[in-house]
Amino acid sequence: MSVIVITGCSTGIGYATAETLARNGHTVYATMRNPKASPQLDALTDADKLPITIFPMDVLDDESVKKVFDFVLADEGVIDVLVNNAGISYVGAVEETSMEFFKLVMDTNLYGTIRCIKAVLPSMRKRKSGTIINVSSVAGKLYGNFHGAYTASKAAVEALSESLAQEVKPYNIQVAIVEPGVIETPIFDKVNGISENTKYPNVKRYLSFFAASLEAHNPPSAVAEVINEIVAGPNSKLRWPAGADALGLLDWRSSISDEDWINSAGLSDEEWANNMEQMGLGVRKYLQAEGLPQLNAGERSKSRVGVSSTSR
Repeated sequence: MSVIVITGCSTGIGYATAETLARNGHTVYATMRNPKASPQLDALTDADKLPITIFPMDVLDDESVKKVFDFVLADEGVIDVLVNNAGISYVGAVEETSMEFFKLVMDTNLYGTIRCIKAVLPSMRKRKSGTIINVSSVAGKLYGNFHGAYTASKAAVEALSESLAQEVKPYNIQVAIVEPGVIETPIFDKVNGISENTKYPNVKRYLSFFAASLEAHNPPSAVAEVINEIVAGPNSKLRWPAGADALGLLDWRSSISDEDWINSAGLSDEEWANNMEQMGLGVRKYLQAEGLPQLNAGERSKSRVGVSSTSR
């Protein structure tokens, strides 16, 4: 069994991953910025006697990251697996997104990942063993409008991971990229609000796509089970789509030329809705409703975050 450090465990994918890996016998160190604000995992750990230790850690803070990794290494002597999951999203046109938020998304999703990698690599390299799992997104390959800050950060994680995988190969360290599709997690509740006065009305299509996609209720446990499979190993696969829609979305984008992908933003609402319906997404009701769709996935998924004890 492995000693595993996971970031961003307060809700969603991180929470489900911590539970799944612990139920499969691994020793889990689950980190989050403020454990007191998210007591659910602590309560689950106590109730089911799971091998989970919860630590406060802010991936934006060098000292906070160092403190946690130093403690785990001193306590366990080894970190077998790092799961970089902590992340935030942001919705908005490039013109209307402040530099402050561009920097925050990049600092959390990319630089936070790098901080944790740099903290764990020396010990893995010394042992010539270890696995680093970076939770990216289909958005790391599929660059949609009004998602510029988020897709830029996830594309950077993809590139970083591929470069890193080559660097650490001589040390028998595996790097894996997990690419979730549209997963029903509270990250959608945490995205910023879009002004009704936006100069880019096509944002309603963006929100309608996600609102319709969330109707499928793809749970965080689907991603957690993919991560569990990577941990179980051995394997050399780099990219791991996760969730019922992930591979379909990636294949859809790869089947379209760059020019057609860009030109699709110029379709009429009717043409766009017809295209989405061919993919099984009922976006029309969201397009026709007054105001912008609200993405309240977290409220719908509160009873769906936990996972069963079965492993894939």
